[in-house]
Amino acid sequence: MIRYPETEKEWEVYHSIRSVEDPEIGISLVELGLIYDVKVEGEKAEVTMTYTSLACPAGPQMKQDIENHALRVEGISEVVVHVVWNPKWEPRSMASEEAKMQMGIFD
Repeated sequence: MIRYPETEKEWEVYHSIRSVEDPEIGISLVELGLIYDVKVEGEKAEVTMTYTSLACPAGPQMKQDIENHALRVEGISEVVVHVVWNPKWEPRSMASEEAKMQMGIFD
């Protein structure tokens, strides 16, 4: 499901994109569990993510924000964002405890 960064550069990209929020919900995409993977090879970062729904109107904006934030990391000159639908986003199991509380999800 979610693969956490393994290298220092992957962690740098991960922390940079952590401030990108879903504009409709106002919660970090990382905290929502929408970021599935961050890989870095050389100067290229690849981010695998999903949206809260197939018809997410903010999807293109979020994708662009991810690219912009990843490019802020020193040594990253190319970013590819892959939007996937599998696994399907499930906030009860993928979102952080803080994000679930903000969304009113209490297990």
